[in-house]
Amino acid sequence: MTFFKWTALGVGGVVAVAHIGVLGHIITATKVPEAPVINFPRGDYSSYKVEAGKEGYSIEYRANDPAVLESQKSLSLDKEKRGLFGGGNESRREWRRDQYTMDGTRNLGGAIDGEGKSAKDIECIVADAGARSQGAMAGSSIAAGVGVPAVIGIPYVGWLAAGWVSLLGGRLGSAAGSTVGSVFNDC
Repeated sequence: MTFFKWTALGVGGVVAVAHIGVLGHIITATKVPEAPVINFPRGDYSSYKVEAGKEGYSIEYRANDPAVLESQKSLSLDKEKRGLFGGGNESRREWRRDQYTMDGTRNLGGAIDGEGKSAKDIECIVADAGARSQGAMAGSSIAAGVGVPAVIGIPYVGWLAAGWVSLLGGRLGSAAGSTVGSVFNDC
C-alpha cells in the first residue's frame, strides 16, 4: 500500500469513529426525563411542594416561609393579700402575642413607609433622580453639539459613532449630575 492509501484509510477511520460517537451522543441526549428537574434555591426559611405525575406537575414554592415569626407569652398570678385592715385576693392573667420579622424587629401592625428609610434618605433619593435626569440631558446636549459633528464624517460608520457619542454623553452627564446633586443636597 502506498502512503496515500494509508493516509486515506486513517482519516476515514477517524471520521467513522467520530460519526459513531456523535450518533451515540445524539441518541442518549434525546431521552426526555419523566419529570422535570428543577433546582430550587434553598435557604433557612424556604419551602416548596412538588406534585408530579404523567399528566403534568404543580409546584408551590415559598422563598421566605415563615415570613413572620410569632412569640407567645402568658403570666398567671394568684396572690392572697394580708394586711392590717383586711385581706383580699388578687388574680391576674396576662397574655401577650408578638410577631417578628426575620431581622428581629417587632411587627407593630402596619407597613413601614419608604421601606424603613428616613425622611432625609427619601429626600436624597428624589434629589438624586432629578440630578441624574438633568445631568443626562445636559450631557447629551453637549455631546450632540461637540462630539457628534466630529465623528459624523467617518465613512460608513459615522452615523453609528454619532449615536455612541450621544449615549456616552448622556451617561457621563448622568453620573456628573448625581455627584453635583449629592454635594448641593448634602447627601
